[in-house]
Amino acid sequence: MKASILIIDDDPYIINLLEKYFQREGYKVFTLFKGKPALKLLHKEVVDVALCDIRLPDINGTELLPFIRQISPDTAVVMMTAYAEIKAAVESIKAGAFDYVTKPIYPEEISNIIKQAIQRRTGNQAKTDDMFITGESVKMLELIDQAKLVAPTEMSVLIQGETGSGKEYIARLIHKNSARKNKKFMAIDCGAIPRELAASELFGHVKGSFTGAISDKAGYFEQANGGTIFLDEIGNLPYETQTKLLRAIQQKVITRVGDSKTIDVDVRIICASNSDLLVASGDGCFREDLYHRINEFKVELPPLRDRGDDILIFAKHFLEEANHELNKEVKGLDDEVVAVFRNHPWYGNLRELRNVIKRSVLLTRSDVVTLNSLPEELRGKQKKVSDVVEKTATTLDLKTTALEAEKLVIEKALQQANYNKSLTAKLLNIDRKTLYNKLSQLGLDV
Repeated sequence: MKASILIIDDDPYIINLLEKYFQREGYKVFTLFKGKPALKLLHKEVVDVALCDIRLPDINGTELLPFIRQISPDTAVVMMTAYAEIKAAVESIKAGAFDYVTKPIYPEEISNIIKQAIQRRTGNQAKTDDMFITGESVKMLELIDQAKLVAPTEMSVLIQGETGSGKEYIARLIHKNSARKNKKFMAIDCGAIPRELAASELFGHVKGSFTGAISDKAGYFEQANGGTIFLDEIGNLPYETQTKLLRAIQQKVITRVGDSKTIDVDVRIICASNSDLLVASGDGCFREDLYHRINEFKVELPPLRDRGDDILIFAKHFLEEANHELNKEVKGLDDEVVAVFRNHPWYGNLRELRNVIKRSVLLTRSDVVTLNSLPEELRGKQKKVSDVVEKTATTLDLKTTALEAEKLVIEKALQQANYNKSLTAKLLNIDRKTLYNKLSQLGLDV
C-alpha cells in the first residue's frame, strides 16, 4: 500500500512542485489550499504525513496542528515556514509536530524528513543512540559526568532544556549506563499524544472501553517493563493523566483504561521539559507532588548558544551526516559561515543547526559551505564590526569609531536575546543599569 501525503499550502507553485515530485516518488498525494478542509479529509482518508504551511488563509497552521492530532493521531505533521518564523516552528515542535522545513522549499530535503516520519510511524526508525556528540564545553562535560553518576541508580531524572537541545540523547545516555541497559528504552513525546488518548497510550486499554477500542492494548508502561521510559515534554500531559502517572511511579502498578485489574510494572522514569514545571505547578497546570517525584535528580541542559565552540563540533557532525544523506562531498565551512554560526542565537538549537546544515549542503556547489548557501535571514545579520570600523575610521575620530562598534555589538546581543534586556545584559557581561545607560547614550530605542 502506498504511503500517503497531504500538502496544505495556499501557494499554487509549492502545491504543484511537491505534488509532482512525490507522485514520481510513488506516494499517494492529497493537496489543499486551506487548512480547515483538511479536517474533513482526515475523517475519510488515511494520511501518513501532512505537510502544513504555518500561514494559511483560513487558520494558522499552529492552530490547525492540535485538530489534526486529535482526528488522526498517527499522522506525522511537518510544518513549512519562512526562516524568519523559526520560533513559531519551534513552538509547533513543542505542540507535537514531527519536524519543520523552511522556505524556499526543496523537495529533496522534505523527502528525507518524510521517510523518517514514516519509519517512526511504522516502528522502523533507525537507532539514534550513538548520534549525539557531547562537545568539549565545560558545561557539557559537567553534565555528562552528572548523567553517568546518576545512571546506575534507580532515581527518577528530570532533564530541563530548550526544544531541540538534545534531551532525548541525554536520557539514552543515562539508560545505556544503567543496570537496565539491556532492557527496552521507550521514548514518548507527550506533546504528540492527543489529550483524550494519553491514559490509553501510557497505560493501555481493554476492548470496548471507548469508541475505537476494538481490542485490548498494552500501554507503554507494560511494553517497557524492566526497562526505561522517557517522557519528553511531560508538562503536556492532562492533569487527570498526571494523577495516574503518579500512582504508577509510587506504587509500581497501573490499570488499563476500562479495567479494574491492577498490573505490576517495573520501569525507570526519565522526564524532560522545556518549561519550568515548578512554575506550572504553581499555576495549577502540573501536579506539585508529581513534580517532586520525577525530580529526584535534575539535569540542566544548556542551549546551543551557551556551548561556545561546541557548535563547530556539531556543525562538522551534521555536515558529514548531510553528505551521506544527500550523496555530496562538501568538506567544511568557510570563515564567514563559521562567524555566522558563532553569532547566531539558535533558538531551535541542534534541530535548527541540523536543518540549516542540511539545507546549505544541498545548495552548495563548491567544496565548502559559503554565505550564499545560508538562509537569507542568516546572511542579512552579518554586518561586520570591521565594516563599521573601516567606514568610521576615515574620520580619524576614535570616540566615534568606538561608539559605532559598541552600538553594533549591543544590537547583535539584543537580537540574540530576542530583545530581552536581562538576557542582553547577561550576554554583554554588564548589569541592567549599565545596559539602559548605553541604550540611552547610543539612541537605541528598544
